Amino acid sequence: MRSDYRPGRRTVILCVAASDSHVVANHLIAHLLRSHGFNVVNLGACTTVSDICDALLRWPEAEAVLVGSLNGHARQDLADLPEAKDRGAITCPVIVGGNLSVAVADDISKDAALYALGVDHILRDPSTIPTLLDRLRGQPDGDLTGFSGSPPIEEPVDAPR
Repeated sequence: MRSDYRPGRRTVILCVAASDSHVVANHLIAHLLRSHGFNVVNLGACTTVSDICDALLRWPEAEAVLVGSLNGHARQDLADLPEAKDRGAITCPVIVGGNLSVAVADDISKDAALYALGVDHILRDPSTIPTLLDRLRGQPDGDLTGFSGSPPIEEPVDAPR
């Protein structure tokens, strides 16, 4: 974790899913968010739901948790998310992005499974994170009623990558 935390700045928690050690995109996203004035609590690779809950105890002002996955196992890695949300350990939006399927082609059922676990938003393009965070901040309880997409996928599933 970086030590450039500044009081008064918006805070997000960033991590890579529990079974995933790919951190290059994680560091690039942290840089993007810091350039937009965010405090980024970067938990790094192999982060469990329990680790996320612990971080939210330490940084309760975090307005979102961003979870990346490159190995395609985010659904399995976030299996404890419903319980954590039910007990109130995670109350801010959970945003997931990256490679979310081990299949060759995208499978929208994988997105549905993540939403069923309690993921609030799935992003295909990390450059949209600051915009989504701004929209979430402007809505009570992170409600994006009227935000394009249901479930709330930030860009078309068939968008080029």
